[in-house]
Amino acid sequence: MKLTSSLVWLRRDLRVFDHVALHQALLASEKVYCVFVYDTTILDLLPRRDRRVDFIHASIAEVAAELAQMGGHLITRHGDPLTEIPALAAELGVDAVFCNHDYEPPALERDATVERALRADGRAFHSYKDQVIFEKSEVLSLTGGVFSVFTPYKNAWLKKLAADPSVLAPYNIEPHAAKLAPTPSPAPALPTLAELGFEPSNLAELKIPTGMSGAAQLFEDFLPRMADYNVARDFPAVKGPSYLSVHFRFGTLSVRHLVRTILDLQERGGAGEGAAVWLSELIWREFYAMILFHNPHVVGGAYKPAYDAIEWETGPQADELFAAWCEGRTGYPLVDAAMLQLNRTGWMHNRLRMVTACFLIKDLGIDWRRGEAYFALHLNDFDLASNNGGWQWASSSGCDAQPYFRIFNPVTQSQKFDAQGKFIRRYLPQLKSLSDKEIHAPWLAPRMLAPDYPAPIVMHDAARKLTLERYEVVKKPA
Repeated sequence: MKLTSSLVWLRRDLRVFDHVALHQALLASEKVYCVFVYDTTILDLLPRRDRRVDFIHASIAEVAAELAQMGGHLITRHGDPLTEIPALAAELGVDAVFCNHDYEPPALERDATVERALRADGRAFHSYKDQVIFEKSEVLSLTGGVFSVFTPYKNAWLKKLAADPSVLAPYNIEPHAAKLAPTPSPAPALPTLAELGFEPSNLAELKIPTGMSGAAQLFEDFLPRMADYNVARDFPAVKGPSYLSVHFRFGTLSVRHLVRTILDLQERGGAGEGAAVWLSELIWREFYAMILFHNPHVVGGAYKPAYDAIEWETGPQADELFAAWCEGRTGYPLVDAAMLQLNRTGWMHNRLRMVTACFLIKDLGIDWRRGEAYFALHLNDFDLASNNGGWQWASSSGCDAQPYFRIFNPVTQSQKFDAQGKFIRRYLPQLKSLSDKEIHAPWLAPRMLAPDYPAPIVMHDAARKLTLERYEVVKKPA
């Protein structure tokens, strides 16, 4: 049945191309409105200078401009979506609200509440898959079970894609754009950062590209480098990653478009091993989203419950160690440089995410949940499923995690992945006088060469022994 009018609710999909919910609404309706809600239940918990709010604000401006070019407009609201969406739907008199799936437990609860309110008011609620290629229970084992190990999941994912490449088909908007509700007069103004209660962050200073155009720019820049991604991705001083993670988080790009591009490159033989490895990273993202959907207990608890019995360090000394880790003053240059990168830019190289997480958990003996929460507050690209999956991997408590006895040595990691100390010197200029050999363990160099740099807060070999003892509990029978 054709709908008279509908409302598209934008969330983690800040774009107006290859957009499933917008496409479906345009097909089903005579008139389509679009809205974005600045969600106060989230925003009120953030510091007043937050790069993510800046990123969203800039990206929303681009969405509004694109919709205006197509003859439509963007409505914005500032409040709780539980009340804002049903109220706006009633104000506009729409027949249905369209959106794309969100898989995080609080979001699922939010959407269920909004749907109940809409249906009680005689309106429909339609939600679609958009931010992943395969979701929920679409990739299962041969026996119909949920995967807990990545490689079999990846193989099944690739097999399913090969069997049905239509899942990559684009959802075009422009052919149906005439159905967008025209801009009212006077045109509504977008809220300023100040009106939202925020101040500008250093996003512009960092030159982080925002919005749909920013995602396109970064992807175009990455394409010539993709063939070498399998090697370059491990070295933080090298321009190896795509730097698209924040765009995945806020949906300013289409994952279908990215995967189509990768497969096309592979078919033409111009992608190299790097493209396959990058695709594998995209599949890891979907693997963790699937794990979170089927195992919501991982929010706050270990995927493997036995690991919840581990006794972590607590008290004032543990708090001081945690503060030293957060502030980049552990005495281990690679760890400190990585934490300073996070604190100053809101981003951290993936190799360093593993190194810093392992150091907090297995050198300092601090609960992985404290590190997870710190990353959640500071990462521009914070995604609950991926962040939780990464931290549980490092703590050995997650699905397909590193074994608990595998403990990164922060010095050897530094020597291997930042051999010349280029990354370290970028964030720790006080170590610039040290040689390429000395910079990985400054406490072994003459102190006058780095007098302002702290001594190690723990010694790795001793910490490793304590960690192996700490993890003994997971080997005991229940």
